[in-house]
Amino acid sequence: MVPKDLRGLSLVNLVRCVSSERNETTNSGVSGFPCVLPLGAAASLRAHTTSSPRPGRTHWAEATTPADDDIQDYHRSWSCCTMAAPPGSPSAQAAEAPLSQPGEQTVEMGSVSAKQGPGIMASNKEVSRTGRLSFCTKVCYGFGGIPNQVASSAIAFYLQLFLLDVAQIPAAYVSLVLFGGKVSGAAADPVAGFFINRSRRRGSGRLMPWMLGCIPFIALAYFFLWFLPPFTSLRGLWYTTFYCLFQAMATFFQVPYTALTMLLTPSPTERDSATAYRMTMEMVGTLMGATVHGFIVSGAHRSNHCVDTELPVPAAISPDATRLYSIAAAVVVVTYHVCSGLLCLGVKEQPDPSASASGQGLGFLAGLGLTARHPPYLKLVVSFLFISTAVQVEQSYLVLFCTHASRLQDHVQNLVLIILVSAVLSTPLWEWVLQRFGKRTPAFGIFMMVPFAILLAAVPTAPVAYVVAFVSGVSTAVSLLLPWSILPDVVDDFQLQHRHGPGLETIFYASYVFFTKLSGAGALGISTLSLQFAGYKAGACKQAEEVVVTLKVLIGAVPTCMILAGLCILMVGPTPKVPSQDTSLQLSLRR
Repeated sequence: MVPKDLRGLSLVNLVRCVSSERNETTNSGVSGFPCVLPLGAAASLRAHTTSSPRPGRTHWAEATTPADDDIQDYHRSWSCCTMAAPPGSPSAQAAEAPLSQPGEQTVEMGSVSAKQGPGIMASNKEVSRTGRLSFCTKVCYGFGGIPNQVASSAIAFYLQLFLLDVAQIPAAYVSLVLFGGKVSGAAADPVAGFFINRSRRRGSGRLMPWMLGCIPFIALAYFFLWFLPPFTSLRGLWYTTFYCLFQAMATFFQVPYTALTMLLTPSPTERDSATAYRMTMEMVGTLMGATVHGFIVSGAHRSNHCVDTELPVPAAISPDATRLYSIAAAVVVVTYHVCSGLLCLGVKEQPDPSASASGQGLGFLAGLGLTARHPPYLKLVVSFLFISTAVQVEQSYLVLFCTHASRLQDHVQNLVLIILVSAVLSTPLWEWVLQRFGKRTPAFGIFMMVPFAILLAAVPTAPVAYVVAFVSGVSTAVSLLLPWSILPDVVDDFQLQHRHGPGLETIFYASYVFFTKLSGAGALGISTLSLQFAGYKAGACKQAEEVVVTLKVLIGAVPTCMILAGLCILMVGPTPKVPSQDTSLQLSLRR
């Protein structure tokens, strides 16, 4: 039965008061009015919904709406007072109005403090904006993802070529440099998750200090990664050291940055929107990195840099080439400082909503064990482990393929530009597809890369290369957007099944990046080592036929097999769905 203190309230007001725990209006048909209850009624509502929960029903702190029997009982009590009254009559209006007498204390359910006075209400504007992110916040959040993508894009397309043809390091050592750097970045993911999970909230938040503190070290490591030291015997050690340092520091920036998505807003729709902004800006960063870096250093890789391209001998190291690479590195360093400043000024990290309700967070190792046993998370990690590795291999060997396995060296900049522009422009389209058709349908966009990758390896002509570049960009966009859109839903699904403290979102993001980086490290290390076995000569103008065949396999067959394997795993079993309004309310109340 309904407590005596609640029998004078309208059904609409009761449901509104329960729903206001997440500071949102309900779809009850009466919007724009806050929940205002007398103090005694508020206490009765909490006591009635928390004491003696029915079997099979959740506790008040976990419920999305009042129990169905409670609503039915209350509806009978409410209808007794209103059924006989015609619409618009004073008695009906009195029954519909909230019970608040002059001078009596009132409490806004979900508010942080009690208020006194007759009929105190929040503004309609405030309620309508609850849980929503402003355009400025989303854009500034997206700016934070630009610098890492600028650097990663330049590294993905040009570092291997720089080490082989400018620094003239043997392919075996280049394999060690790439493998060591990727492993360093992968190992830094769980370490970053561990320390961030144990860190306390400061004035600027719990995640923001980590991002800002990494910027000077990232800038230093990135600049020296493209610097040609005067000595030759220890160049391999030089580049291994700074590449490992860069990958580790970039990881300590990226882990809290991506985990910040969960602390921007409790609304899944707004999180997806913020993720789309982030992915779009990251695509812009990828475009900037490959384009700006490519145009600056393009003079070092023209087809006429060798006097006789038929002679398989190393070309002399050009002083202009080293200077151009240093200038390109300095531009990226400036980008880090500018974008991190915009992120700090435009984004306010919200307090971890689970901290006050759950107390101390779960330990990192215990949390990692729980996340590793969550089936939707395992499927996501394994599937995109293959897909992301395929994209990395495709990017890493495109420039080498165009330079040594085809006559497309003069088209490299245009091909890279087409890939990135098509990726940026198609990201909003894929976001619309995600919202309209769910998160399984866009996976077929990744499959488009398969036939065109094989076509490029078989027919390496300029017209075919431009078509393949466009399709590859479209497929790359969805392969980057899809996992980051599914991951918040996986976290919500996990939190619905487990009750734990704050910090688990960091473990999810850190471990996901760890596994994808580790797979990329192995793939790039082994593939670069295969060039050494094929007889690749660093700095040579013409490579052996075995090297050409190896590059065709790396650009066509390897990505094809990995993409097919990843899609097969992704299509098996249900994909986590976007939480409904009731589920979102339940998560908000539990947090």
